[in-house]
Amino acid sequence: MSRIGKKPIALPSNVTLSVNDQNVVTVKGPKGTLHQTVDPDISVAVEEGQIQVSRPTEQKRHKALHGLYRSLVSNMVLGVSEGFKLNLEVIGVGYKASVANNVLELQLGYSHNVYVAVPEEIKVTAVTEKGQNPKVYLEGSDKQLLGDVAAKIRSLRKVEPYKGKGIRFIGEQVRRKAGKSSSKK
Repeated sequence: MSRIGKKPIALPSNVTLSVNDQNVVTVKGPKGTLHQTVDPDISVAVEEGQIQVSRPTEQKRHKALHGLYRSLVSNMVLGVSEGFKLNLEVIGVGYKASVANNVLELQLGYSHNVYVAVPEEIKVTAVTEKGQNPKVYLEGSDKQLLGDVAAKIRSLRKVEPYKGKGIRFIGEQVRRKAGKSSSKK
């Protein structure tokens, strides 16, 4: 058995899970509703307040899908009950971030401002405190969508290794490089 796949998922009391005929798992909770299509070979069942994901055989394909779908369903349950948060930091002289109507406006040292339309499922806030770097906070129930949006924002100005300027996750360690060393003769 897959070590991840065989672990049961605790189902909180305020979350409901249902599986239809096409093997689409629907999870409803206080933070919203999420849907995930599961491979027809993998079965998802609710037993005594726990979700159990099982596979029919020990084929390599079934072993791979077993752990995958268990993790996806677990993230869905966690997302609709508690939600996920990602925090980004914009580092650089003159770099700014602001939000209006779920559109993130970034000034990243280009000749123009960069606008990012954030999906409605994700709540975005930008905070700029005096003497500190601007911070962008992303919150949502869908972990995959949240990660995609954060990666898109981060790709607009990746952290460069010499001065450390760019967009990074708060707490992320950036490997720094030494610049040119001048030798005087």
